[in-house]
Amino acid sequence: MAFDFSAVSAPFRMQPGLRRIAAGTPHLTPNRLGDRTLTEKLAVLSAHREQAFVADPAFDARDAVAALAECALAEHPEAFSRAGVGGFVAHQLGWSLTGDRFVGAGPAEIGACLQVLPTPWRLAGLLSLAFAEDFAVIDGASATIPWLAVCLPSSWAPQDKVGRHFAAVHAPVADNEVLVAAGDHLARLVTGGDRWERFVWTLTADPRLDRHPQRVAPVAWDPGLDPDALAGSAFLRSERQTFIPVPTTGLAVFTIHVEVEPLRSAIRSAADARRLHAALSTMSPAVLAYRGLTAARDRLLAWLGGMAATAP
Repeated sequence: MAFDFSAVSAPFRMQPGLRRIAAGTPHLTPNRLGDRTLTEKLAVLSAHREQAFVADPAFDARDAVAALAECALAEHPEAFSRAGVGGFVAHQLGWSLTGDRFVGAGPAEIGACLQVLPTPWRLAGLLSLAFAEDFAVIDGASATIPWLAVCLPSSWAPQDKVGRHFAAVHAPVADNEVLVAAGDHLARLVTGGDRWERFVWTLTADPRLDRHPQRVAPVAWDPGLDPDALAGSAFLRSERQTFIPVPTTGLAVFTIHVEVEPLRSAIRSAADARRLHAALSTMSPAVLAYRGLTAARDRLLAWLGGMAATAP
């Protein structure tokens, strides 16, 4: 899906940026065999499941996972449907879950990954591979995150966030005052009955979806590249985040869809380049440092300025 550049604003501020989801717009995106999200998620769950699937031992996630499954059934019946009583089938994967047993004739590596999941994580695991999104649960009453199924984090570790208050989760974020101050209100808002989404983005030299700090080393910008060559090695990393309310519980399932696209192909018009240029030029030194953009900022601005003047 092409990135929505209307989510890029200037002057740049770290803020919630919530907007209501348009009627008929789904929360979830089915994976297909060969998709990058499926390939990288499968690699993480096969080798590092304990870093991706984490939960407060006292939290019962069944209602939240059931609500996520119901959302998948309603939005994408061609990709995810019921199989008998209490069972589910992920059609693109070729695997189904009945009770606590996986059966199917899909790719063997997917089956091997699913078969070793602990019983409480089996439906969550099937959903994680069947869809591009990662998932977390937000508790509106406590403003905490008691459960996460996150395979493709953006330079943070799920195990460091589980059970923590919204303010603590966002403490490392630069210029986070607005986010932290709004934490309790936001948690109550997104766990109400309405559907919300937000978008976040950055520019990076790293093409990988998975950026868990214990699995991947940061990729530095090449100091020897001129603006044009640097832009050729740059990527637009974006996340669409949505909130699926869990009825009567005060919970919501937080979905995160990560996409990474070469910067040259991500910018499709002079207007796109102007928006990025304006946002990047107004980032504070703290935000630039937090996002690893300090060394690349001036060269990226030079290239974006040229695109803004010459692109269609």
